Amino acid sequence: MLRILGKLPRELVVAVSGGPDSMAILDFLSNNHDVTAAYFNHGTPFGEECKHFVKEFCEERDIPFVLGINLFDCPPEKSMEEHWRDERYKFFRSFGERVVTGHNLDDVIEWFLFSSLHGQGKIIPYHNRNVIRPFISTSKRSLEDWCERKDVPFMIDPGNTDRKFMRSIIRNDIMPHARELRAANGL
Repeated sequence: MLRILGKLPRELVVAVSGGPDSMAILDFLSNNHDVTAAYFNHGTPFGEECKHFVKEFCEERDIPFVLGINLFDCPPEKSMEEHWRDERYKFFRSFGERVVTGHNLDDVIEWFLFSSLHGQGKIIPYHNRNVIRPFISTSKRSLEDWCERKDVPFMIDPGNTDRKFMRSIIRNDIMPHARELRAANGL
């Protein structure tokens, strides 16, 4: 079940990466809202592949598609993940409408763990200027299930398993153990 927090306006921009979260949300919202898909190309080979994938999906469904491109090299004082996030949010802030991201409950937990490991436990907020995250109470599994049931195609970023990124370690090593503990304790 997809849970939405807050009331959504009729016209929305949906941040689409090509992954199951954002593809499920784009499909779901395009049924009852006037949506524009916003894809941000980080400048990686996989990003280019996803751009074509998302654009083709949108063309097939008559969903307007807007492209943002990372034009800047990562400054030495930032991690690549931080640089990509900052550039992506600059793009999102260029829209007058609300921008819906694919953040979900799993992302909230991962971000809390990530920020806690850096000494400042934080929760992903519902909104950040014009960016809203109405699916933060929906599990990633529910979004994946939507894609399966509705035959919504998606791509999996190989960076999701790259252990050079802290989020990949949290997602692939820590989260499965936490789920095992949860299940073992009947929660």
